[in-house]
Amino acid sequence: MSEIGLVGLAVMGQNLALNIAEKGFSISVWNRTAQRVRDTLARAQAEGDLPVTGFEDLAGFVASLERPRRIILLVKAGAPVDATIEALFPLLEPGDVLIDGGNEWFPNTERRAKKAEEMGIRYIGMGVSGGEEGARHGPSMMPGGSRDAYELIAPVLEKVAAQVGGPCVTYIGPGGSGNYVKMVHNGIEYGDMQLIAEAYDVLRIAGGLSNDRLAEVFADWNAGELESFLIEITARIFRKRDGDGYLVDAILDKTGMKGTGRWTVQEAAEKSVPAATIAAALDGRYLSGLKNERVRASRILTGPQASAAADPDLVDDVRNALYAAKICSYAQGMNLIRAASDEYGWNLELGSIARIWKGGCIIRAAFLDRIKDAFDADPKLKSLLVDPGFAAELSARQASWRKIVGLAVSNGIAVPGLSGSLAYFDAYRRERLPANLLQAQRDLFGAHTFERVDRQGSFHADWDELADGV
Repeated sequence: MSEIGLVGLAVMGQNLALNIAEKGFSISVWNRTAQRVRDTLARAQAEGDLPVTGFEDLAGFVASLERPRRIILLVKAGAPVDATIEALFPLLEPGDVLIDGGNEWFPNTERRAKKAEEMGIRYIGMGVSGGEEGARHGPSMMPGGSRDAYELIAPVLEKVAAQVGGPCVTYIGPGGSGNYVKMVHNGIEYGDMQLIAEAYDVLRIAGGLSNDRLAEVFADWNAGELESFLIEITARIFRKRDGDGYLVDAILDKTGMKGTGRWTVQEAAEKSVPAATIAAALDGRYLSGLKNERVRASRILTGPQASAAADPDLVDDVRNALYAAKICSYAQGMNLIRAASDEYGWNLELGSIARIWKGGCIIRAAFLDRIKDAFDADPKLKSLLVDPGFAAELSARQASWRKIVGLAVSNGIAVPGLSGSLAYFDAYRRERLPANLLQAQRDLFGAHTFERVDRQGSFHADWDELADGV
């Protein structure tokens, strides 16, 4: 009998199955396409005669598992997950555990969990980050749902997860909280990637840096406070040759997405949580998709003539701007997680979430230690921006930040992430914003009322009478 089962043997599923087996757990696997089962067994044999048993029929797969059965699903989100669960339900017994490890929309997880609970089956929605490499050698995992179910699967997850000061997995909370946290993780990832791309654009256009020099710069940054997986791989990207040139220059400037960034921005709007950096990153991807339109527009619309300038401080200024904007991006993500936790009663621990992002996942970065410390010191911290350490760094770096945004604007370089983050910072630090005018406008055209600074209550003005009296 196998200790655990896994359904879905595409890239992530196959690699996670081999990871589990390599950690000493016997595992049964099944896939709708039988060839993927055979491919997985061949890899298991080649990679160390790992204890993987493959099945081409679902009933035989379920029957091979120790009770209570523990089954991980790594199936495409949406309807395919529903279809797989419907096929599994008649084969399962009360007390069995289903763990959906896909990038799922959290209300779907809560819907499925409710149905599973009615049948006595325990359900977990678990975000898994780290891509193919992480799945094989140690991902970051964010399981939410039944606490009892987590206790049954924890011995496996804790060995399989990335290990950075402990396993990069923890029980997130009830309901769809695991999927929610993974969604926000991906939104932060969008922001990180956009900010790095903008830093590259400024250094390349305004600084005239070659790919070789860019590789050096990003490698240097990765040895400092910007140390992270994304900075590390960016340095590697700039070194990759393609014939007589560089591969990065041959890649089309049009990128895709899988939906989690969009969900994050939608959720931020639903929760009234400002997420300027993440929203700018999403818009950046949408604009990149308008490649044909942009080509035509480039022949019609004019802007300033960009020119490279010899500025010995440029690299350091861009580094400071990138780091400051990165703080804003993570602050927005953490604020969204907290807002959801408060609304749904999840009681999430932001410090623990930051800790499990330290390894295995795409946004793993050195400064997550500081984020963990900030929330551990003050679990009710309203924003990372007002943590004393981060506030001091933002203050120290904002001159560079403003300089780089200004340089980009004067050269016609779009930096929506850097500039949106700066606007977020400037708005958040202001005691008084021009929203008083917005209140007045809404009251004039829609009688929506307004509040006053000098007395309590809601008020409405006769704006026409005021105008006539002038």
